[in-house]
Amino acid sequence: MHKQHSDNKDRLFYRSPALQWEEAFPIGNGRLGAMVFGDACSERLQLNEDSLWHGGPRDRHNPDALAHLPEIRRLIFEGKLKEAERLASLGLTAIPETQRHYVPLGDLFLNFEYEADREIMDYERELDLSEAVVRISYKAGKVKYRRQIFASYPDGAIVIRLTADAPGQISFTARMGRENFRYVDLIRAENGNSIVMSGNSGGGVNYCGLLMCKPEGGQMRTIGEHLVVANADAALLVITATTDFRDPDPESAALANARRAVSRPYMDMLASHTEDYRKLFDRTALRIYGEPNIKEEDTSKRLQNMKAGFEDPGLPALYFQYGRYLLIASSRPGSLPANLQGIWNKDMLPAWDSKFTININTQMNYWPAEICNLSECHKPLFELIERMIPNGRRTAQVMYGCRGSAAHHNTDIWADTAPQDLWLSSTYWPLGLAWLCLHLWEHFQFGQDEAFLEPAYPMMKEAAVFLLDYMIELPSGELVTCPSVSPENMYRLPNGETGVLCYGPSMDSQIARELFQACLAAGEKLKIDEDFLAALRHSIEKLPQPRIGRHGQLQEWLEDYEEIELGHRHISHLFALHPGTQIAPEKTPELSVAARRTLERRLEHGGGHTGWSRAWIVNFWARLRDAEEAYANVAALLTHSTLPNLLDNHPPFQIDGNFGGIAGIAEMLLQSHEETIHLLPALPKAWSNGEVRGLRARGGVTVDIAWKDGRMQMAVLKPDRKGSYRIRCDQQVRLSVEGIVGEPKRLDEITLSIEAEAGIETVILAHPDTPL
Repeated sequence: MHKQHSDNKDRLFYRSPALQWEEAFPIGNGRLGAMVFGDACSERLQLNEDSLWHGGPRDRHNPDALAHLPEIRRLIFEGKLKEAERLASLGLTAIPETQRHYVPLGDLFLNFEYEADREIMDYERELDLSEAVVRISYKAGKVKYRRQIFASYPDGAIVIRLTADAPGQISFTARMGRENFRYVDLIRAENGNSIVMSGNSGGGVNYCGLLMCKPEGGQMRTIGEHLVVANADAALLVITATTDFRDPDPESAALANARRAVSRPYMDMLASHTEDYRKLFDRTALRIYGEPNIKEEDTSKRLQNMKAGFEDPGLPALYFQYGRYLLIASSRPGSLPANLQGIWNKDMLPAWDSKFTININTQMNYWPAEICNLSECHKPLFELIERMIPNGRRTAQVMYGCRGSAAHHNTDIWADTAPQDLWLSSTYWPLGLAWLCLHLWEHFQFGQDEAFLEPAYPMMKEAAVFLLDYMIELPSGELVTCPSVSPENMYRLPNGETGVLCYGPSMDSQIARELFQACLAAGEKLKIDEDFLAALRHSIEKLPQPRIGRHGQLQEWLEDYEEIELGHRHISHLFALHPGTQIAPEKTPELSVAARRTLERRLEHGGGHTGWSRAWIVNFWARLRDAEEAYANVAALLTHSTLPNLLDNHPPFQIDGNFGGIAGIAEMLLQSHEETIHLLPALPKAWSNGEVRGLRARGGVTVDIAWKDGRMQMAVLKPDRKGSYRIRCDQQVRLSVEGIVGEPKRLDEITLSIEAEAGIETVILAHPDTPL
């Protein structure tokens, strides 16, 4: 494999500061996030702390839910949708109906002082993805100024370094605030070198955000709530923040952390930050070679050029690495999971509350975690699932009279599992926890760590037990959920009545099958729970199979209802294709054709109009191994649903499109869900030359692939454990294998079986001049 060259540096680069939030640079260390604007005269960092949410925990369960459940079910089965939905809106809706919402920490403002006649020239700003550092440089008069800004995981702080190429040139005033200073509880200067901002968030967490400064030379003082530095040679600023969600005394904790950080030499902080970050980021690299028609370093210009129809093969590769950067920045061990906006929210009442939306969006955030070699970043999600389980038990019992544990389509910092909102098409869907628990199984499949599986399996079992109790047996013998919805779509009955509440939506049966199979495999692996596993085997046989409707499409509901919104953003009934494993071209050819028709119908009627929906479509086409359609939707994601700073645009900003998009790019290059490591399953013509290093396959295998002229040249596999591995390459060429004991076994023209040793690289070479 080729080494990374300096001219392929992973960076976002601009020749002007951000004029709006959607142009700023995101930085983060899991707990602390900031958007860096980079104005030469007036810098702004918009700040977040992951546990700063409005309000505290509550029991919102509707006490009348269980009593009215039989009647709601009866009305649904009788086709009286309006009556069922009216009763559900009264009896199933939580009290109050909304969960808690995420709020910003605030802003840091730095106002710089220059001589009046100094013109700002030679401005540049970059986000260096290889080091997770923002760099800003410009000239004011004859003086060259530089800023370096990063969010350090080891130091638990955001660090700003201000320098100039002449002595005594650093002069500024610093101030902190929340929402134009409207939402500040308490703020004060401290010890002549700090600003402390603290308060309580709507009766929930107590918080503290702190700025501490250490100048080199010059003078520093505080006046009111301002910190003033004059004529310094350089300055180090450190931002820390916490809440009593983790620390009983947030101010003492933030202050102690800031003191620790500023006591360290800046270069030591930078070195520990980059070393920690690169341990994750450097595992994987993607290069797509080819000259763009118009060379342009400015990232926003590259995006505009692609919108104008010019090819830029390197931009999807940059987007891929940017997505990995964002996951590292927003989800680290010890932090909360990435929410709807990652860790970057500017609004006191954000869109959709910036919570954890678990009917697709939170799950999509973690699709790239395993395949893109960021397994540690998955852990905050597992901790949230663990906290949801006890709350979900109460939801299952109080609302539905069931054992096990359940959650609906949203949760929050307090792991709330009661229904969210009074929005008929989404609120009454009780499979959020069931889907989330599949991430536990995914993590095991990629890592094969039984020590992880032992505590994970009981959580999976809780979600499965709920479904066993919740499902109803139809006269046909099939088991279905009821009430439920197909998120977030509407259908029409033959009698003309429209509605959303239903029994047995396709997605529910697909999730149930996937979860039951995962629990079976986990239980058999751990050699436990035989009675429960027997119940699962019995129930799996009664789950409805995917069905093909009158348009040749995969049915979204158990019955072939008429769909109201043909271009709907949710394509829930293709769960079995992705992220599920029940539909695949060879295994289920008829269902694969129906899945294709489903995608075509959605796109023909304007589907994919939100960023996350388009990202899911990329993954669907990749699983169908349609390289050109997958690429067309990657291009559409970049040109129609990507902001100037490459963040995803729903609109407004949601981070799930970034994460779903890079998962789709990875699926185009490597798949392993069919117990086979499939090399380049959906490589488009636009990416005819390139290489990827460090992707992960299920079974615990790290994979590098290089290709030229659209054909694989070499793959390097490094398994964590000794074992048998199936390798597939669709090009019918002779493959030779190095680094294994014994001869590979050819299973068919495109599939090999090899015996590989733990930690030993297995090299697979393609010989295009020697066809089979």
